[in-house]
Amino acid sequence: MSENSASKHNQVTQSSEDKLREAFRIQAKACSHLGSPFTGRIFNLIAERLTPDGDLAQTMINWPGDISGIGAAVALRLAGGLHALVLNNSCDALRSVYPPNHQDKDDDAIWSALDAAFSDHETFLLNFMKSPPQTNEVRRTNALLPGFMTISALTELPLVMSEVGASAGLNLHWDEFHYHLGEVEWGKPSSPVKLSPEWKGAKPIESAIEVLSREACDLMPVDISDADERLRLLSYLWPDQYERLARTRAAISIAEMHDHEIIQADTIEWLQGRLAEPREGATHTIYHTIMWQYMSDEDQAKGEAIIRDAGTRATNTAPLAWLRLEADGRNSAALSLTLWPNGETRELARADFHGRWVDWSGWE
Repeated sequence: MSENSASKHNQVTQSSEDKLREAFRIQAKACSHLGSPFTGRIFNLIAERLTPDGDLAQTMINWPGDISGIGAAVALRLAGGLHALVLNNSCDALRSVYPPNHQDKDDDAIWSALDAAFSDHETFLLNFMKSPPQTNEVRRTNALLPGFMTISALTELPLVMSEVGASAGLNLHWDEFHYHLGEVEWGKPSSPVKLSPEWKGAKPIESAIEVLSREACDLMPVDISDADERLRLLSYLWPDQYERLARTRAAISIAEMHDHEIIQADTIEWLQGRLAEPREGATHTIYHTIMWQYMSDEDQAKGEAIIRDAGTRATNTAPLAWLRLEADGRNSAALSLTLWPNGETRELARADFHGRWVDWSGWE
């Protein structure tokens, strides 16, 4: 290689390395903002101290495409792999500095454990990172439930539920949870999943809800009956969020009591079949949370066209609702509802991406 070529090669490598470090720093801020200072801390340490040696570092540095949290999410892939090593008791060095053992550990101790994991468990981490992060955040139903109550109150019909991008299907059984939404209490008091978000804004419509049937799809559904897949689902939760881990385990126990298979399918194909005919005597409710952004622009347009086309066939006795909690470029998510046959769209609420708080506006 000529001196000039070597210089260009080093510039490209350095640029990729800088992008990786910046991706970790940005994700550190996001994790800290979302209530996981420990994950933010390890991401900052990796950004500062990672050396470009070994297959793991080189794989991350040379990762193709967008490595950010809204792209390939390389930092979150690595964090999931590290947490999996802790959860399955495979790395004593990490366990000694991971929550709940992290409080008295300095940066040098934590970095030493991370560096040991990178070296001793490189093959495991590389294999783990081949799959994108996949969570099933139960608290997002804090925003969905008042949306469902609104739909039920407006249409006065039972609901047929269709969840897009359901992951492990934990939020398919939202009506098995117990909620305190400000002044409104709803659900099963005996439920092991108890949700009480910070409630802002108006009081939601209180409405009884009858669910006639439910179905869900995901491109890569998580089979919670499989121990390895259950571990993967839990590993993407941040290790210092003890309540979140306990809540997810409780939701898994509820899902295991129901025989609802999450259909492995492309969103577009599944929507086409699911929306082929109106559901007479019921409100067909399409819903999803923080997944639409991961579809390509083309698939987003196709998906919306399919839903809106189905809306043209909706009637007062077979209405169609599209409820979604999705990012829209702001620091929180928008809960939006489109209801046919009129086709009106309104933003019902703003909510934290993990459902920790809901700022409710309502339909009116």
